[in-house]
Amino acid sequence: MQSSWRLMFFMSLASCFTESSEAIPGIPTTYAAILRLKSLSSSYSSRTRQRSSSPPLGSISSPSWHGAAAQQQQQQHSPTNLYHVSEAFKHDESVDHGPVFIQEPDSVIFPVDSDEKKVSLGCQARANPAPTYKWLRNGTEIDIESDYRYSVIEGSIIINNPSETKDTGQYQCITTNMFGSILSREATLQFAYLGNFSGRTRSAVSVREGQGVVLMCSPPLHSPEIIYSWVFNEFPSFVAEDSRRFISQETGNLYISKVQPSDVGSYICLVKNTVTNARVLSPPTPLTLRTDGVMGEYEPKIEVHFPYTVTTAKGSTIKMECFALGNPVPTISWRKVNGPNPSKARLRKSQAVLEIPNVQLEDAGTYECKAENSRGRNVFRGQLQVYTYPHWTERLNDTQLDSGDQLRWECKAIGKPRPTYRWLKNGTPLWPESRIEMVNGVLMIHSVNQSDAGMYQCVAENKHGAVYTSAELRILASAPTFLASHLKKTIIITKGQEVAVECKPQASPKPTISWKKGDKALRENKRITVLPDGSLRILNATKSDEGKYVCRGENVFGSAEITASVFVKEPTRIDLSPKRTELTVGESIVLSCKALHDPTLDVIFHWTLNGQPIDFEKEGGHFESIRVQVSSADLMIRNILLMHAGRYGCRVQTTADSISDEAELLVRGPPGPPGVVIVEEITETTATLSWTPGADNHSPITSYNLQARSPFSLGWQTVKTVPETISGDMESAMAVELNPWVEYEFRVVATNKIGTGDPSAPSRVIRTKEAVPKTAPANVSGRSGRRHELVIAWEPVSEEFQNGEGFGYIVAFRPNGTRGWKEKMVTSSDASKFIYRDESVPPLTPFEVKVGVYNNKGDGPFSPIVVICSAEGEPSAAPTDVKATGLSVSEILIAWRHNKESVGRPQGFEVGYWKDMEQEEAAEKARTEGNESSIILTGLEGNTLYHLRVKAYNAAGYGPPSNAVRVATKKSPPSQAPSNIMWIQDGSHVSLGWEPVRPLANESDVMGYKVLFRQEGHSNSQVIETQKTSAVVLLPDVGVYIIEVRAVSEGGDGTPSSQIRVPSFSGGKVTSSQSSLHTFSTSSSTVTFLLVLMVPSTSW
Repeated sequence: MQSSWRLMFFMSLASCFTESSEAIPGIPTTYAAILRLKSLSSSYSSRTRQRSSSPPLGSISSPSWHGAAAQQQQQQHSPTNLYHVSEAFKHDESVDHGPVFIQEPDSVIFPVDSDEKKVSLGCQARANPAPTYKWLRNGTEIDIESDYRYSVIEGSIIINNPSETKDTGQYQCITTNMFGSILSREATLQFAYLGNFSGRTRSAVSVREGQGVVLMCSPPLHSPEIIYSWVFNEFPSFVAEDSRRFISQETGNLYISKVQPSDVGSYICLVKNTVTNARVLSPPTPLTLRTDGVMGEYEPKIEVHFPYTVTTAKGSTIKMECFALGNPVPTISWRKVNGPNPSKARLRKSQAVLEIPNVQLEDAGTYECKAENSRGRNVFRGQLQVYTYPHWTERLNDTQLDSGDQLRWECKAIGKPRPTYRWLKNGTPLWPESRIEMVNGVLMIHSVNQSDAGMYQCVAENKHGAVYTSAELRILASAPTFLASHLKKTIIITKGQEVAVECKPQASPKPTISWKKGDKALRENKRITVLPDGSLRILNATKSDEGKYVCRGENVFGSAEITASVFVKEPTRIDLSPKRTELTVGESIVLSCKALHDPTLDVIFHWTLNGQPIDFEKEGGHFESIRVQVSSADLMIRNILLMHAGRYGCRVQTTADSISDEAELLVRGPPGPPGVVIVEEITETTATLSWTPGADNHSPITSYNLQARSPFSLGWQTVKTVPETISGDMESAMAVELNPWVEYEFRVVATNKIGTGDPSAPSRVIRTKEAVPKTAPANVSGRSGRRHELVIAWEPVSEEFQNGEGFGYIVAFRPNGTRGWKEKMVTSSDASKFIYRDESVPPLTPFEVKVGVYNNKGDGPFSPIVVICSAEGEPSAAPTDVKATGLSVSEILIAWRHNKESVGRPQGFEVGYWKDMEQEEAAEKARTEGNESSIILTGLEGNTLYHLRVKAYNAAGYGPPSNAVRVATKKSPPSQAPSNIMWIQDGSHVSLGWEPVRPLANESDVMGYKVLFRQEGHSNSQVIETQKTSAVVLLPDVGVYIIEVRAVSEGGDGTPSSQIRVPSFSGGKVTSSQSSLHTFSTSSSTVTFLLVLMVPSTSW
């Protein structure tokens, strides 16, 4: 229960530490009760892992002069804990190994007045078996058992009720398991506090106006750093720093270079602890002016300055102070004596502070502060020294050695000043002895034994800190052993080969090796030798070398043997045929490979092409391995391709040897693609090309073919050349009859007796030169137009035949029978029409017309002359006798007459119609084609007045509209359906009767009725029309009929009645007794009819 409580408390405390380590200065002390000075933790190195420790940033540095507080603050709130853990042990925790730190203690500043009553220093190691822990304070082991205030939980030490007098000091953790011990870096436990100022009243300071003054702060006891500020007269009126007033964060004093009457008052020094944020105020110091005169001018006196030697860590921020008294108020300037000021340097507090962030080694040097006024100057110089903590460049690795071997370990670190080295074994100092040497980071132990096994640490340190690296040394001691697979071997070779029998037992120390053949010791000679590693080698083996060979390894701890049986066989021979063959693409061949070998050996055949194994499954069925006999194999190559040419290898492999032979296969095929095609010269219609020959694939090239491609061609096309036939020995030719000003690509195709090969890669795109166009427009004709217009149309000339830039058309025309041509230029190359307008030209006047072409190079040819008539114009007369009739609720019939004497033949007529309450601009349109003179408008609204106009149109436009006519659509048909339908059936005759339909006021009058009937299952209905409310229906066929009734009106058919299903019977004459009466009512009321059916059937 007690250990469980301790673990929970430790986890809670660790959580608190995490929060406090991320705190910012200025937050309440309860959130910053414990601040860690985090450091570079230890790391681990070995043969498969490295072990090392790096400097604790808080504990190894001794912050020098000003800037240390800021640096320390940064360390407190930006903790780093870097360590390396063996990757091997991360993945395999079952491997035994010595301790490796994964957490080392960090320096801690503990506030004396904190509500927390515990402080923890962390330590944790990885080891197998699990490690134990001890703690040292100031080099002495802490007796955990005898002091109840101490407890260790999972390696970390927890101190209850920490005491400044008892617990302040340097702490180290020692972790141990069966392989040894390692010592952690040092961590400092420091207590933060801030005392009170002395309550003694401070004497007044009296000066003359213009005189300089220094007000002393005399801070109370404190730890660690404090921040100074001054209050003027009463809190919180703080003294503002400027060129005349300065507060030193080194001395805490207030400096006024030249006192003014406004400075008279009471001054209080306020100090703040950087860790606890506690603040205390000093007693007031009165400042008064003397009355015996004003201070005259005097030269500057530097009252506060940085030390003569300032040291700071690389990467930190340094602040150097310099302030002077004087009258007039001095100005402060800075410079680096032995070089330019660092570009990153900044001046603070009216240049009284020089701040250099992220200090580097090149920032070191002599710095000068100069105070100057009109009375003189004063200068101070000091040296800035930059140091670096030790940093590993070479760490230790875990090592295993045989007993008697020599150990040599070297560790290397860099730092400024240069680090020195010391060594630890199992956490205690290691000193030189007869077998042990230590020189400049090198440890040598001669003739190691089991007493030397353990955990070793190399410590590199300078006055600013130390780093640790650790490693484990294991001393091996074992009798010789062989792997189980090596105990018995069978070696089969052929005569003349070399025999190599390996004999490498595992043992420590290294065993002696001896060999026997059979029962006799093996005698070495020129052919038979034992190699330095113990292996046996027999050169140029013969039958006499067959037998059993025994290797024995022996040391002080025991011995072991292995046996190898050696068999010497006759060498294998190979016969591969044919050796050299020439084939043509598409042919097939069989390569035969025969092996002559020892009959006791199994044979395996392997086929290769150009040194690469043939994959029979991925070669598309071209290759097949045929094995008919044990000692031979054939390779069938079907439908051979060019890519199958090369060296075919057959390798015969037995358990004793391997032999191979090669056959060469040449494949003749169409030529390969020619090389790069180069356009040597280009003209308007020709291109001179050159190329390099491609592979002839063992058949000489007989001819070449030139092909071209342009944006206007359908792919690649063969072009005419000079010479007309390009022989296989030529490497240039001229393409002719090209079109000017067209972009071309060219390629070359080679042909031999086998066939035509693949084309070359295309040449670069090149444009032929410009030329006068030679193609005239085609299909020159006339088009419809307006009156007094001559419309000339043609097919535009394709860009392929425009032959250059600036392409356009020349339209020439003249009235038929005249001499002079009138020409007009059309500059658009895409134009296909020209309109000439002349008010004096009568309709249908014949013109002779031709269209020519031109470009920037000149004028081209004209098309043949054609005769075109001027336009007859749009229709000139409006339609007459326009009449409109309402046909139904949604239809109107409109008819008109066209004036045949009108100029401008119509192509059709257009009817515009709109409702009475609408504007004509919103009219809907309906058109007719040709000479039609009427149209039925549909889809109209019922009982609505419409206005209508008609006008003729043709390609030239619209003629004038007719006068508007008005007409209304019919009222809607009756919405009431015929009701109370009664029917009497007599055989195939059905007599129907119904009540008359009464239309509403806005509905059309009833003009009669329609009776619709159809046989069930059929879609076509028969209709009977009547003006009565009764009808007789003859049902011609046997079956069931569907009957319904509708009212008929001007507005169309009304709503249909409900459907009646009536069966039709077949047979002889129907008598009255066979008659029946049926009543079908669609209304809610019931109507009773009394019918006497004595009417003979003929009356129907």
